[in-house]
Amino acid sequence: MKKTKNNRYAQGCHYEQQVKQFLQKQGLVFVAENVKIRGGEIDLIMRDKQTWVFVEVRFRQNAQYGDAVTTITRSKRRKILRTASFWLYQRDECFETAACRFDVCAITGQKFVWLKDAFNLNENLSDRF
Repeated sequence: MKKTKNNRYAQGCHYEQQVKQFLQKQGLVFVAENVKIRGGEIDLIMRDKQTWVFVEVRFRQNAQYGDAVTTITRSKRRKILRTASFWLYQRDECFETAACRFDVCAITGQKFVWLKDAFNLNENLSDRF
């Protein structure tokens, strides 16, 4: 069981690095990765001009039980929002003063999807994926 967990972690790191490189090629600037604050985690934090971009990276080998995008639940989105809020607070910023975007990069098998602004502060966080 421990081997499987380690393999999943290594696989997750691999795809996060691939996504980071992809986003950098798209012009985003890398800021931080695997940010853990108060029970939440943000995979990547990037900068797109003056906008903070908080990126969730998801991977699934196949779509047998749904693709990678469908794994981003309302609870997960709330945790990302809360973690981003704390991260901004540590930098004397907040959602009201800083431009922010929440992206999802999902890999299902060989299919890659980049959802810019996949969710935001103004939605009711219903399960829309």
